Amino acid sequence: MLDRLGSIEKRYEELSQLISQPEISTDRARLQPLAKEQASLEDIVARYRQHKAISKTIQETEAMLDDGLDSDMVLLAKEELNDLKQRHADILEELKLSLLPKDATETKDAIVEIRAGTGGEEASLFAADLFRMYSRYAQAKGWQIEIIDSNQTEIGGFKEIVFEVKGKGAFSQLKYERGVHRVQRVPKTEASGRIHTSTATVAVLPEAKEIDIAINPNELKLDFFHSGGAGGQNVNKVTTAVRITHLPTGIVSTCQDERSQLRNRTKAMAVLRSRLFDIEQRRQFEETTEERRSQIGTGERAEKIRTYNFPQDRITDHRINLTLHNLPGILNGELDELIEALATSERAKQLEGSQL
Repeated sequence: MLDRLGSIEKRYEELSQLISQPEISTDRARLQPLAKEQASLEDIVARYRQHKAISKTIQETEAMLDDGLDSDMVLLAKEELNDLKQRHADILEELKLSLLPKDATETKDAIVEIRAGTGGEEASLFAADLFRMYSRYAQAKGWQIEIIDSNQTEIGGFKEIVFEVKGKGAFSQLKYERGVHRVQRVPKTEASGRIHTSTATVAVLPEAKEIDIAINPNELKLDFFHSGGAGGQNVNKVTTAVRITHLPTGIVSTCQDERSQLRNRTKAMAVLRSRLFDIEQRRQFEETTEERRSQIGTGERAEKIRTYNFPQDRITDHRINLTLHNLPGILNGELDELIEALATSERAKQLEGSQL
């Protein structure tokens, strides 16, 4: 690993020399890619140099201890040595993470699909709670949400809702939410006070651009129809809703949230493109159909990534065996602690499986 870091530092220095040459610094076409490459290496080179500096200081401090210091100085030197070794270990972990292969989807916006699972009307109300939770989380992050398609029930729940989340880190954070979410609570419609168990599925896709995946227009079937639900006379009376079917895969994407047929078509294409991109990404990683289904499962109660237990004010993420007792706060969008714990677990697994 240190040899690899040394090569990265050498390349960084080569780039610095190239960029400083007058014939390159004045040529935007040649300068831009070199500057971009240098910027991508800057953080890891800074950490590596810090790692080397601390290593040198540790050696010097150990040499001082071997030279026979007085008791007071020995105590101070040992305390400093412990601090240096801890910092040294921390930087080493950071460097290992920096060398792991980068996921191209990490910087993308996200498309989130929430669907009511087992539990009837209570499941649709829980789907609405999840949408509200992600909306507030996005708001706290400064992200923008745009609804693409929704099927709302009469009592305010959602049979399904599809929306786009735009903002820095949207997919990299929300990807941990994909799976089956289970709720245990007394429904508002339950007269006897009996606790019900319901589920909702969450799928999170990286938003794909046209450059990411090509779609043959001849393989698409477009249907136009009147939008349903609330939205005003124009939405309900004019044929603005769009349904796009990708004939080779049978994937269907619908958008009826906008008043403009063109905007609905654009949004529906964005969802279709992201679904196809997601399939292609999984194919490249040789994931099977069963692994594909593991993201959202079938909505059965046993297939769960997280349980929201209202009577005990408890939320448990079963993937990392983490239990928190802040259910109202989490449903209000306070997801940072959960997502950071999941990200830490993922990083640990990546490091464990790496050859660094």
